[in-house]
Amino acid sequence: MKAETIKRAIRDVPDFPKPGILFKDITPILSDPKLFRAAVDLLADRHLKGRIDKVAMIEARGFTFGTGVALKLGCGIALIRKPGKLPGRTISASYELEYGSATLHTHTDAILPGERVLLVDDLLATGGTAAATAGLIEQLGGTVVEIEFLIELAFLKGRAKLTRWPVYAPVVF
Repeated sequence: MKAETIKRAIRDVPDFPKPGILFKDITPILSDPKLFRAAVDLLADRHLKGRIDKVAMIEARGFTFGTGVALKLGCGIALIRKPGKLPGRTISASYELEYGSATLHTHTDAILPGERVLLVDDLLATGGTAAATAGLIEQLGGTVVEIEFLIELAFLKGRAKLTRWPVYAPVVF
């Protein structure tokens, strides 16, 4: 199944979560097992012949695709979460959003030095979340092999914040 088929399944929801925003709803993909598998395959199959030690995934929708990718690649996962969601020792990264700031956390042992990490999230918008997460991976000694998104909102120019890493997004709006 091609990226165009997945793209056609994404539903536009106007004025969500606030007026003027056109939200890209992925739930039609998640509710259809063939589309969901195709989305995971688009992200994972590129790495079947390479070495990926961990898939890092960003809360919350990144968990959905990242888990499927990790299972297909036969590797572990590293959770990237909002403050107060992980037990034990964590490191954090703060970053600016178009409407404020945010902070992400991961366990200090989520990624070991030298591990090759694939970073997966559902959507690339302004790039701040992914850049902060890639920084966390590198702070722990990991190497970001690629940052993957199912969807890219190209008009927001998020790739400009991610020029240090390879970026892949099969569905572009």
